[in-house]
Amino acid sequence: MKNIFIDTNVVIDFLADRRPFSIDAARLFDLAIEGKTRIYISAVSYNNIYYILRQSLTNNATIKLLEELAGITEITDVTNDVIRKSLKTDFKDYEDAIQYYCALSIPGIDFIVTRNGKDFKKSVISILTPAEAMASLSGI
Repeated sequence: MKNIFIDTNVVIDFLADRRPFSIDAARLFDLAIEGKTRIYISAVSYNNIYYILRQSLTNNATIKLLEELAGITEITDVTNDVIRKSLKTDFKDYEDAIQYYCALSIPGIDFIVTRNGKDFKKSVISILTPAEAMASLSGI
């Protein structure tokens, strides 16, 4: 089973059905629902996802989507260590640094899925777009 960390932008693509990006994002989540992959999402992503989705959905609808998301993913803690490492990095986007160090904290993580690969240039973990991730996972 592949362990994949998904950046906030891909989760929002999926939940908000932002076409055409939502198509491959949905396929990734389908693999997790089928038990073929394990998806990890940073705890900090939840407040960002809530903020974006709440602009077009009611509070109850947004919370329901987040509950469903939590049911099919693993939530990665944002720890003291993650924050301290994120503060000392040269990532241009602080939120991306938090995402990266959360992913690094997961034993056996295979890759990070994001649409903003340029933001993770110095990653020691493979960085894939949703389409690249689906191609990589095509045999499972």
